[in-house]
This record gives sequence, C-alpha cells and structure tokens, in this order.
Amino acid sequence: MANIRVIRRRIRSVRNTAKITKAMEMIAASKVRRAQQRVLAGRPYARKLHQVLGYLAAQYKEMEDVHPLMQVREPKKIMLVHITPDRGLTGGLNSNLNRRAAQFVLEQKLPTSVICVGKKGRDFMTRHGQQVRAVFTDLGDRVTVADLRPVIRILTEDFLSGAVDQVHILNADFVSAMVQKPAVRQLLPLQAPQGAEAQGPKVGYIYEPTGPEVLAQLLPRFVEVQLYQAMLEATASEQSARMVAMRSATDNANEMVQDLTLELNKARQASITSELLDIVGGVAALEG
Repeated sequence: MANIRVIRRRIRSVRNTAKITKAMEMIAASKVRRAQQRVLAGRPYARKLHQVLGYLAAQYKEMEDVHPLMQVREPKKIMLVHITPDRGLTGGLNSNLNRRAAQFVLEQKLPTSVICVGKKGRDFMTRHGQQVRAVFTDLGDRVTVADLRPVIRILTEDFLSGAVDQVHILNADFVSAMVQKPAVRQLLPLQAPQGAEAQGPKVGYIYEPTGPEVLAQLLPRFVEVQLYQAMLEATASEQSARMVAMRSATDNANEMVQDLTLELNKARQASITSELLDIVGGVAALEG
C-alpha cells in the first residue's frame, strides 16, 4: 500500500508540473508572435541602413577626415556585447550563446572586455573570470532604443577614446520557432557589407548635404539600430526557445503520468491479487 501511495503522490506532482509548463508555454507563445512581428518589421530598415552606410563608406574611404566611428586601428583590445536572456527554461539557447561567446574570446587571443546584457551571460562571464565592463539586466520583453542608450554610450565612448579598437555583438538570430542561431557581428568600426562595392552602382551618388555630413548623421543612428535589432532578435529567440522547451516538458510530463498510471494499475492489481490469495488461504485453513 505504501508503494501505491508513493506512486499516486508522484502522479499528482507530475500533473501539477505539467500544468505549470503548459501555462508557461502558452505565455511564451503569446509573446513569440509579437516579438516575431517586431523582428520582421525591423530587419529591412536595419539592412538597408547598413547597406547605405557601406556604400557611403566605400565612396568616401579616401577622404581626409574619417569619422571617428569608422577609424580602423590595429586591434589591441576588443569589446564584446554579449546578449543573453535573464531567465532560464529556454532549452539549449543559453548554453549555446555562452559557448559561442567563449569560443569568440579564445579565437581573438587579445584582451577582451564584455558588456553583458542579460543575467545568464553575466553569470557565465563572472564565473569564468572574464573582464566585465558593464552589466544590464531586466530590460524586459519590450525593449526600446531608450533602454539601450546606456549600453550605446559605454561602447561608443570606449571606442572613441581608444580603450577598445573593435566592438562586436553576440546575440541569437531568430530563424524560426524551432531554430535560433548564435551570431557574432562587428559593430565598430563600420564595415561595408560583403559584396557591397561589387553589387553597388558603378557611379557615385551626389549627396545633399555632403557624403561625410550624411555619414556623421547616420553613424550614431546606425549603432542604435544595429543594437536594437540584435535585442529584438534575442527577445524573439528567447520566447520561441522557451515555448518549444515548455512544450517538450509538458509532453514529457504527460508521458510520465501515463507510465506512472500504468505502474499504479499494476501495483493495485498485485495488491488485490495478494489480498485474494490471503482470503483464499484463510478460507482453506478454516475448512481444513
């Protein structure tokens, strides 16, 4: 009987867990749709801005006064903006991001400072003794450019002052609800997109105001847009990974309930059989 009580207690516990994971799956599913819409709406603007700046940079790369955000220096120190979720229950997303960040740091073989956006990245970098320049957490699911301005200020000031020579962003790109791909991109100094010069026009545009003035206006906006788009990608990836993970957990819990129910039925059957044998044996003993 004690075994039956233990099995029933486990069934109740697993059913309660399944209810929780199902609720979390539904919450994540409701957030995924909104986050996906924001990602898809922002991608064309971010890509076009990158393309325009790439053409401008290629056209005016010989100009005397290069914008400070475009200055290419011999890399001596690198900064990585490591974007991760604040919470777990996202399957392998956090471990994949942290593994990619560790791989990036080891590949550089140069002093690397890290700006951690998210608790999971902060915990990982602190645990492994990495130099953490700044930490930003609890930005929420509806991050805005205003929320990211402190991050932008730190990385631009460090780049302009020469404290770092390159700034990279690491985040999870949203591919689909089932696929989130860690990606590293160089943010500063500005690089033209691959094939931009080959695919671009053979003649240069005439800009009003001048090209360097347009660059001066667009470059700070470019930094904002690229970081904001990376945060949108990271948010959509987090919610989709959590939705899939919670769905898998719910399915596993339901399967466990079925297995435990079968085990319970077998235990009850064995208990009933044992009681019947005891009764039959007692009757036989009385008759004898």
